[in-house]
Amino acid sequence: MSLEPDFQRRFPVPVSPTWLGDTRIEQVRDRTRTGFPRVALFDFDGTLSLIREGWPEIMIPMMVEELQAQGAPEPTAELEQLVGRFVHELTGKQTIYQMMRLAEEVRARGGTPREPLEYKQRYHDLLTARITERREDLRSGRVGADAWLVPGSRELLEGLFTQGVELYLASGTDLPYVREEVELLGLTHFFGPRIYGALEKVEDFSKEQVIRQILSDANCPPEHLVGFGDGYVEIDNLVQVGALAVGVASDERARGGNIDPWKRERLILVGAHRIVADYAEQRPLLDELFAGRW
Repeated sequence: MSLEPDFQRRFPVPVSPTWLGDTRIEQVRDRTRTGFPRVALFDFDGTLSLIREGWPEIMIPMMVEELQAQGAPEPTAELEQLVGRFVHELTGKQTIYQMMRLAEEVRARGGTPREPLEYKQRYHDLLTARITERREDLRSGRVGADAWLVPGSRELLEGLFTQGVELYLASGTDLPYVREEVELLGLTHFFGPRIYGALEKVEDFSKEQVIRQILSDANCPPEHLVGFGDGYVEIDNLVQVGALAVGVASDERARGGNIDPWKRERLILVGAHRIVADYAEQRPLLDELFAGRW
């Protein structure tokens, strides 16, 4: 049984984007709502943090190598396409789901897969080697936190915070690493204890669970929740409950306001109301949120 989420292309992608005023904030679709945001939920990697930029370049080759070692008959390019597709399909869920899918693909080809946790540890070791210098630069102060933030993140968080919006964060990365990297980026005070991440027991965490818990704990109707994410999972979850969804189609490498077209298309297809490359234009976005024009 496939572990990919049920990706449904429920909404069309506009041929000609419509922009918010003179900005590059794409107005994909409007919706009727009452009142202003009371609660905001953020994904972490690619939505606020760039510390783990380049992680697919670690995960995908690792998985292709494992499939080839287990005797997969497909050419390398075909395996790269296969793996890339399911890795990105599962982005936003806990990392272990991608490893479970790898084990499934190995088994389907007659191989004997390792335990998903073993695959996850191997991936984590490889990724750690890539990002250790970034983390140490932040920890020592050699590099300022904004160097590894999606542009405008701090200003957006401050704008929401000063308006009294309660801020939450949910990531598919393991919770201890999320907390540590939030601290390294100087964002802990915005979220306090409202930081969620992957747990040892897979069934104890999902972004859907976090969203429902937020709505319950904050006694918040869905129309007063706004969410920001660069993965289709969180955008889909937000739209499904009736919240406002801002898709962050961040080009994590190029930055500078560049849109990742693959992210943009996926986020629109599952219902994002707005698309941004980053938060460099956070002021017009905040103005729109609190003017109640959505």
